[in-house]
Amino acid sequence: MTKSSPKKAPRVLAVSNQKGGVGKTTTAINLGTALAAIGEKVLIVDMDPQGNASTGLGVPRETRRITIYDVIVDGRSVHDAAVKTAVPGLDIIPADADMSGVEIELSQADRRSYRLRDALAAQTQNGQTGYDYVLIDCPPSLNLLTLNAMAAADGVLVPLQCEFFALEGLTQLMKTIDMVRQSLNPTLEIQGLVLTMFDRRNALSGQVAADVRAHFGDKVYEAVIPRNVRVSEAPSFGKPVLIYDLKCTGSQAYLRLAKEVVGRERRRLAA
Repeated sequence: MTKSSPKKAPRVLAVSNQKGGVGKTTTAINLGTALAAIGEKVLIVDMDPQGNASTGLGVPRETRRITIYDVIVDGRSVHDAAVKTAVPGLDIIPADADMSGVEIELSQADRRSYRLRDALAAQTQNGQTGYDYVLIDCPPSLNLLTLNAMAAADGVLVPLQCEFFALEGLTQLMKTIDMVRQSLNPTLEIQGLVLTMFDRRNALSGQVAADVRAHFGDKVYEAVIPRNVRVSEAPSFGKPVLIYDLKCTGSQAYLRLAKEVVGRERRRLAA
């Protein structure tokens, strides 16, 4: 009798920036869709109590019967909580307003910062994982939900708006990542920085992009997400922009980003 080969754990990426309005949820939704479009199996974990990633992928609030709250607080499995989206190969664990109480409910709990990590590990050990990537849409603040995401993640993918205060928010995020490395997850790394809302008509966008590339080098993805009205419209229809308008510049940018993410992962595994 031959032993079955061990299940490969997915690459877990926390999509995070403690500054709001930078395109974080938009990036999680559309990068996940683009990865699925090029053949990867993807799970998005909506860790934001606002539940915008769930809404943007067309999961109505009244159908969110098992959410990430149930996984983190009540120990429900990832398998039970994940729901299929309209995008083949893309699932999501939805969120709702119950998530706002997690900090208080888990105040005395064991492994309170590792609840998501343990749930994802159990999914792999049970042989139920079919995912290549898990993208965690983090809230725009440092709280127990963000710490759970970073404790569970292999890397942090940072959307960075090409505007004046972008670098200020980035400094705070770097401090958070260093803190998580020291206390919760020593192997956490910066997967990459994604320049979002780039306006080529605005000289400031170009200056911010140049400054970020000068400071972070090849950690910054070549793909740049433009300011694009179709990207902004798509969530109101409960669709990723790649489904709403595949040919628009925003969709094409997210497809380029997905190919870069996969390329980096292949180089990492080959190293």
